Amino acid sequence: MPKIAIILGSTRTARAGARVAQWVLEQAQQRGDADYELIDLAEVDLPQIDEPFPPAMGRYTHAHTRQWAATIAAYDGYVIVTPEYNHSFPGVLKNALDRVHAEWHNKAAGLVSYGAGGGVRAAEALRPVLSALQLADVSAQVTLNLRTDFADFGASFTPGDHQGPALAAMLDQLLSWSNALAATRADTS
Repeated sequence: MPKIAIILGSTRTARAGARVAQWVLEQAQQRGDADYELIDLAEVDLPQIDEPFPPAMGRYTHAHTRQWAATIAAYDGYVIVTPEYNHSFPGVLKNALDRVHAEWHNKAAGLVSYGAGGGVRAAEALRPVLSALQLADVSAQVTLNLRTDFADFGASFTPGDHQGPALAAMLDQLLSWSNALAATRADTS
């Protein structure tokens, strides 16, 4: 069974993303089609990139980077949960993506974004980064609007009825691509 990480890309205090990531995890686990696990970047607590060599070289010198590499390598695909900050995604998420390289290759990613406009600009800003890491981002995505899917500017989260089917469609594509890319990873090993 494929292993899928749900990466919570916000570390803010009282972040809306924790409720979103928990909803994604609960919905995904009910499917029974993969092993879904949550990775909270607030708990991983990666420092800013401090490696002396570019990540593409794969020469990780620090224990925290080697641990992160092992964590990322263990998954077949990822759901990235991101807020939109200033028309993009948070720096902590960029740091986590940029820290390792080959461990992301030939895997799939699905996006769940949230913000005043559904976080669509954060999702679009992520796509070229994912491509550079050789992650296939699926086209179906979940966009959660702070005005309609949340109350009190994120204090409570009640996704609209249409969000469950949107999440299911994204997860269907993610699993399809994750399974297909498993063969590619096996051929390149």
